[in-house]
Parts: sequence; C-alpha cells; structure tokens
Amino acid sequence: MSHTTPGSQPHLGHDPHRGEEVHLKRALGMSGLTLFGLAYLVPLTVFTTYGFATDLTGGRVALAYIVTLAAMLFTALSYGQMVRAYPVSGSAYTYTSRSFGPHAGFLAGWALLLDYVLLPMVNYAVIGLFIQAQWPSIPVWVGFLGSLALVTVLNIVGITTIDKANSIIIAIQAVFVVVFVALAIKTMATGSFDPGLPFTGDGGANGVGLGPVLAGAAVLCLSFLGFDAVSTMAEEAREPRRDIPRAILLVTVGGGVLFVILAWLAQVARPSTTFENVDSGATEVMTHIGGSTMALFFTAAYVAGAFGSALTSQASVTRILFAMGRDGVLPRPLGTLSDAWRTPVIAIALVSVISLAGLWLDLGLLFSIVSFGALMAFSVVNLSVIKHYWVDHPELRNVVTHLLLPLIGFGMTVWLWTSLSSRALVVGLIWVGVGALWLALITGGFRRRPPQVEFEG
Repeated sequence: MSHTTPGSQPHLGHDPHRGEEVHLKRALGMSGLTLFGLAYLVPLTVFTTYGFATDLTGGRVALAYIVTLAAMLFTALSYGQMVRAYPVSGSAYTYTSRSFGPHAGFLAGWALLLDYVLLPMVNYAVIGLFIQAQWPSIPVWVGFLGSLALVTVLNIVGITTIDKANSIIIAIQAVFVVVFVALAIKTMATGSFDPGLPFTGDGGANGVGLGPVLAGAAVLCLSFLGFDAVSTMAEEAREPRRDIPRAILLVTVGGGVLFVILAWLAQVARPSTTFENVDSGATEVMTHIGGSTMALFFTAAYVAGAFGSALTSQASVTRILFAMGRDGVLPRPLGTLSDAWRTPVIAIALVSVISLAGLWLDLGLLFSIVSFGALMAFSVVNLSVIKHYWVDHPELRNVVTHLLLPLIGFGMTVWLWTSLSSRALVVGLIWVGVGALWLALITGGFRRRPPQVEFEG
C-alpha cells in the first residue's frame, strides 16, 4: 500500500461499464462544505433527542452536551489531520486503511456504515413523529415515506442541488432559533427560574451522579456527525486539504455551542423532565413557551432541518458505499456512477430500501446504535493520526497535534463508547461480528488483502 505525498491524487479506479476513471464532481467550496456539515448536523437536532436525553440525564442535557463537545473537538482535529493526508472519499474507512491496512480499514468502514445507514432512517422516523405530534390525524408512515421518496430523488439528481437546498434549510432554522431564544428568555423573565438546573439535575434517579450524564453524552454523539460528513465530501471539494479541516472545526464548535445554549434554554424555560411522549418531547417545550403557534413553527422548521439532515446523511453514506464498492470490498456495482447524473444511483437506492426498516424500529435504540458506530469510528481515526504521522512518517512528527491531542480524543471516545446502553453495545458488536465474517469470506479467511484504492505518487 502506497501513501500520499503533498500534491498527489488518488487513483479512483474504473467504471466497468464505461471503461474510464470514476471521479465525483468537485463542486463544493468552503461555504458549501460548512453548510453541508451544519445541515447534516441540523442546528435543531438538539430537539430530536431532547425528550429522550432529558429523561436519561435527569434534566442535565446541557451538561451532557458539554462533555460530548469536549470529546468531539479532539476527534474533529484528528479528522482534519487525516484529510490533509488523504483528501478522498471514504472517511474513517480510508484513513484506517491507509494507516493500519485494508483489513482494519474495512472493519472501521463497516462500523461507520452502521451510523450512516441508520441516520437517514432516524430522520425519516422523527419527521413522521413530529408531524403526527402536530397533526395527530396524519399517520407516522405518511411523513416517513414522503420524505424518503423526495430525498432519494434529490440525491440522484446530484450534489449541487443538495448544496442549494442546504442554504434554504439553514436559513429557516436560523430564524426559528432566534424566535425560540427570544420566547424562552421571555418565559424565564415572567417567573422565577434556576439557571443551574441543566447542570445539577432534577434530583431523581437519573438526576444525580456522573453515570447518567455520560450515558446521555454518549447518545448525543450522533448530533455531531456533521463533521464526519464533511470529510466524506473530500472528492467533491474544490480545495479539500485547505477547506475541509476548517469546515470540520467550524461545524463542530459552532454546532456544539449552539446545542449547549438551546438545551440550557429549553430546560430552564420548562423545568419539568417528564413528557407525555418522550420521542416528541420538544413539541411540549414549544407549546409551553409559545403556545400552538410556536409549536407549529417548530414543526415546520424542525421537519425542514430533519429533511436537510436526511438529504445530506443519505449523500454521505452513499459516498462511503461508493468508495468501498469501488475498492471491491463491497459488491462493485455500488462503486459505479450513473451516466446521466454522475451520482452513485445503486448505492442511493440501497440506502432508501434499508431505511424502510425505520417504520418498525424503536427510536431510542436507533439513537444509541448510531452513536455506537460513530464512537467506534472516531476512536480509530484518533489512532490513525498517531500511526500515520508519529509511526509511519517520523519526519512530520509533532508531539502535540500528532500524539497528545489524538490520544486524548481516543481516551474520551472510548470513555463515551463504554457508557452506551447494553442493548446498543450488543447490537453494535453483532454488527461488527457480521462485518468480520464478511471480511473473512472475501479474503479467504484473512489470507488475502481486501481490494482497496491505490494512490499515485
């Protein structure tokens, strides 16, 4: 396996049906990458898990977000280091393959697939739930299937369409955030409030001790997948080595600070930690601070945000499937592009079919499983920085950026990973086991190296 050097470009392989090199369209600049990550992250995603996380942490959602942000910041720095070395599609799969070899890379990519495949499903599910919370006569499946169909079509049309849609979606959410902050402050001003409640808890079973906060922080990692999504767009960025590390940091810090503020305001403005429906508990917060009009505005803004997240998350997972299919570690048809749109249509269709399972799966379990895959991949990316820069390229060594910071990031992600629920750990480990069996099958019992993208010097 060869390594990249500054200025080298990946050899992307050939489309067996076209006999020519397969390249994604480089259409995204710094602003487009940042908007892509923010739309994937969804500024309003704090309300996706708000009811669930409030119950899990005993009202200490803001504190849990601070813990998660600290861990994600170190990991985001590691992603920035690795994308400078390998500015190609594939994210943790590519970084681990190049640093630890194709077998480890496959397993990292397989773990990452877990959260990427499930995240569109989560978005379709919450769209259906929040629409039903606002209009009870509309079944969950209507919003689920409607959003899935539209997202699939837009992904097939191409990334430039997604880039334009993200700008509108972010604008809608920005307006809502301003209104929410104003109404929450107004609600707090009309009566007494406890500003420390989001950090001290409600005193119940989950409102004391560090354990529930760590459990909540582990689940909330799914809120930060926007920075990983940015790294998957490396082959569609105009200046990947320069712009992607910057966009990753902007998305991580900006999103994390916003999550903390919104969670704090929601908890202080509505101190109760119980909801009629935990899955759509945020709707009860909106009704409390602004009545039915605010609840309606929230539903519109939230559905737009979840739709944007579904749009970008499906784009990201199909690029990962594209990279793995192109390498031959998954069926090769996944690594081909359509003649008309130059997008991975087969991979897009596969993700859409898998997402239908979200009509029957438990949402809380989905949250935890998505975080399992994310944390496992994040851990390996932190180690990849150490392997690539400190071990393989000693001439590039920097004790802070290439050893100390990634070690801290690794330790924090493992700490959160072990704080997930036992159900999530069992399901996640089963998924990894299936991946190991598939790897053994395609490599003749690990005797052969799985196919992978080679780099030109």
